[in-house]
Amino acid sequence: MSAPPTISPTDAETTLQELNLELNRLQRTIRLTIQEQLTKLVGCSFDDLKLNRELAESIHQLLESHGLRVQCMECGHPAILRVLPRGDSGGVFVFDHTIDGKRTFHGGRKTVPMIRLVAKPPRKTRRTSTQA
Repeated sequence: MSAPPTISPTDAETTLQELNLELNRLQRTIRLTIQEQLTKLVGCSFDDLKLNRELAESIHQLLESHGLRVQCMECGHPAILRVLPRGDSGGVFVFDHTIDGKRTFHGGRKTVPMIRLVAKPPRKTRRTSTQA
């Protein structure tokens, strides 16, 4: 049995850097493709709260599977697009996110707002009483 090939630390680092660049290019292509397709939904709405919620949830699940969020049009924070039961029977689309530790909803349009995608922020670890 032959010994495994050896690689220098410099070669390993170069290989990982090249891989990271290629993955970043692929992720950008995926993000732009998703954003382009979601743009077709801007200004659309169902006249039904349940259908609008299902649409927002489908968008969220798609974005979640690719590590993405929508960017809040009001403040720029990464957010989840949701539908709340306000106004008429179809509800309103809002950006759900946390600012300074407080859950915030921006927006309130009857139709799907302009969608710009951003990376999903890292999860915050919860502090326990032993960490305080």
